[in-house]
Amino acid sequence: MECSQKSQILPAHRAPGVLSDRPLIALDGEIWYCALGSLPLPDSMNVISSDSLSKTYKNGLGRRNEIKALDAVTLSIESGQIFALLGPNGAGKTTFIKLLLSIAHPSFGGATVLGRPIPNVEVRRRIGYLPENHRYPGYLSGTEVLTYFGRLARVPYDVLRERIPQLMEIVGLSARKDHKVKTYSKGMLQRLGLAQALINDPDLIFLDEPTEGVDPVGRKEIRDVLQSLSRQGKTLFLNSHILSEVELISDRLAILDRGKLVREGTVEEFTSAESQVEIRLTAEPPEAFSHAAAATLMRLEYAAHSLTAHISTPAELNRLIDLLRAYQCEIVSITKKKTTLEDSFLKLIRREVSS
Repeated sequence: MECSQKSQILPAHRAPGVLSDRPLIALDGEIWYCALGSLPLPDSMNVISSDSLSKTYKNGLGRRNEIKALDAVTLSIESGQIFALLGPNGAGKTTFIKLLLSIAHPSFGGATVLGRPIPNVEVRRRIGYLPENHRYPGYLSGTEVLTYFGRLARVPYDVLRERIPQLMEIVGLSARKDHKVKTYSKGMLQRLGLAQALINDPDLIFLDEPTEGVDPVGRKEIRDVLQSLSRQGKTLFLNSHILSEVELISDRLAILDRGKLVREGTVEEFTSAESQVEIRLTAEPPEAFSHAAAATLMRLEYAAHSLTAHISTPAELNRLIDLLRAYQCEIVSITKKKTTLEDSFLKLIRREVSS
């Protein structure tokens, strides 16, 4: 049996810092640990796979009122991906994570996390989690916070002594590692939270609003850290309302609304659904041009000295340019407009609300 690049197999008596309850492998009659946390996952294996996962809460007198927080969500997330789950407040994002972490139990459907069906508490040892609005005791230093959470995860002291300075360097807190947490800014607390989520060297990392309260430079640094983790083979699951950040970093994403999966795909699939071209002119086109363009069934939106065309092929664009020239419209510039993730998100959510 072989380990992936991120997992190094060592004999049990030569595996410093390996948790005693980590999986074991028997090779040639000798017991081996998989040193960095787990048996390696096959490349084709989904780290997360849900099948019609649903959660219904009951409240009111006699618990007769039902609230469907999650409605038959089916998703698959591959190893090494940066996956983002988007949705408005109350869409079911937090409920989905709670079910995957076995904090709550599904009402219907099922899921596997790191190859094991939920609910499974033991699989949490291979998971890192940064919740939204996390808080740490103000009288602890950054190093003490990481030590505390490291011991909760049963990481040995000798490993923590080496790992904590490395994590503080990665998240840019080396100079403040011994300062009290109460002196940290919100951005620094986010950085510390990221280090805390990595303290047990997890295979799967859940991050809820990881860049909230962080300045633009810090956001870029955190993006670099997350992309580095992905290159190491770790899988990242993001919840974020900062869609511009999601667009820059995610491999795939999904949108939830009112507990239902609205759409899932790559960032490119979300942002290149329709091609739009803005054509700037020296003057407004004559009314005769508008009538001629309408006859071609082209979708055009007019503004002062410009128009936006919804086109599907280069041939359509060339026909539009020929038509403008036929009516003596002087072209200043032609710019291809890209649909942003935010535009696509809002359009999908509005469509769901109106349906």
